[in-house]
Amino acid sequence: MVETPALPGNTADKDKSTPARQSRPRIGVLALQGDFIEHIHTLEKLDVDVVEVRKPGQLADLDGLIIPGGESTTICKLIGLFDFEKPLEQFVERGSALWGTCAGMIVIARELTDPYPRPLDLLNIKVSRNWFGRQVDSFEDDFEFRGIEGGPFRAVFIRAPVVEEVGEGVEVIASLDDGHAVAVRSGNILATAFHPELTDDPRVHAYFVEMAKHGAAKRSQGDSGP
Repeated sequence: MVETPALPGNTADKDKSTPARQSRPRIGVLALQGDFIEHIHTLEKLDVDVVEVRKPGQLADLDGLIIPGGESTTICKLIGLFDFEKPLEQFVERGSALWGTCAGMIVIARELTDPYPRPLDLLNIKVSRNWFGRQVDSFEDDFEFRGIEGGPFRAVFIRAPVVEEVGEGVEVIASLDDGHAVAVRSGNILATAFHPELTDDPRVHAYFVEMAKHGAAKRSQGDSGP
């Protein structure tokens, strides 16, 4: 089920969401720009409630948020324009799960090799944009993704970034044959250089949902940390 923002005063929608909130994790997809629809379609295969996120106030009721692939400069500008920066920081601090895919990885990084855009500094990594070249250089590759069963994951790379430096507290969970990290995790934050939403394999999304469930369980026990 996909939920879009309710109109002010529409308490009926809010009331209807309460039972689902108690039994299933609620995963949001930042729907400002990029391929958020593809993430929504993949999440619909899983036992979650899905929310298209366009306003910072929606973050308060989420267990996890995906920042999708797209155009990183545009996404960063829109995050600033719609005042998402501080709410996203608070979202991570309270232990909710955050996942950046491709451009989303760029957005949440600590540092970029380029002077722009300015990332949010939520994940202790240094990222190089468009590492693999232009759109015509897109490719697919198979690799092991730590924490996911069922054999190698086939990933789609489109104008993809790469992790140049991994900071303290960050674990590499997938790499290419040349050693470049393409998936990393630090506590409740996940980042992937590729596009799991463009395949028929929902395992990475299921992995993220489990991260969100874990964070929700810790918060219910009074632990707000990642």
